[in-house]
Amino acid sequence: MDVIDRAERYLQLNGRLIDRLRFETLFKDGPRERVLDVLRCYQNADGGFGNALEPDLRGAGSQPEPVEVAFWILDELDAFDSPMVPAACDYLAGVSAPDGGVPFVLPSVRDTLHAPWWETPDEPPGSLVPTASIAGLLHKHGSTHPWLAAATDFCWSRIAEISETNPYEARAVVTFLDLVPDRPRAEAEFARLREAILASVSFDPDASGHAHFPLDFASEPLRLPLFTQDVLDTHLDALIAAQTDDGGWSGNWLMWTPLVAHEWGGYVTVLRLKTLRAYGRLPGFCR
Repeated sequence: MDVIDRAERYLQLNGRLIDRLRFETLFKDGPRERVLDVLRCYQNADGGFGNALEPDLRGAGSQPEPVEVAFWILDELDAFDSPMVPAACDYLAGVSAPDGGVPFVLPSVRDTLHAPWWETPDEPPGSLVPTASIAGLLHKHGSTHPWLAAATDFCWSRIAEISETNPYEARAVVTFLDLVPDRPRAEAEFARLREAILASVSFDPDASGHAHFPLDFASEPLRLPLFTQDVLDTHLDALIAAQTDDGGWSGNWLMWTPLVAHEWGGYVTVLRLKTLRAYGRLPGFCR
């Protein structure tokens, strides 16, 4: 079986309904409406998303990070005209910190089951994770929601303060700088931060543990000149080789329950297929 057939079998055996339907839409010409129908089930009355859309946050209540997960799904479907988007932005406006950003996680997480790294003070400040990625995606799709202006100002302010960074923050910054409309400012900040960003990347494709590889930063071609083509080619080769015997790809971070390993496996498998397609590594599938 080829890459696609093996991945399809893996998803049928392991994936959540939403990830199986994403695969059908992206690679089998399935209707996007079915994905949107399922995604709506993860959205709460307050406009936010919860209900383990982000598998490590098991609670039903809304949190900022699942909004980012939802927006990446809406982005791949070109569905930012969905009413889910302004409702989610209203939610973000309601939970934003005084600095204009949304926190990494809200204190309400303490009342739910969650992975151990979701910790927060009582009054968490705004964070580039996930504010920068969410803002970048909204800019990409031409959003005019009022929340975006304050969030954008927050991102510019926080990015200007960065001299050293970590992989998660760097990935969010790359998304924002790649998608924000003010290209001269974005390119100037990228030039200033490029070496700091690269310092957070694992360039050895055989690195073990919780490594962050070039394709985690550039899951599709970027406007920003972050990686050379030879680096991308090396890691695309490694990505193809990393498909497991059962046809999927898994996350390389702690899987703290058997269930989240399955849920992340389906999500990551669709993400890896999208990356291979975006770089022309899936014959017969155009981006």
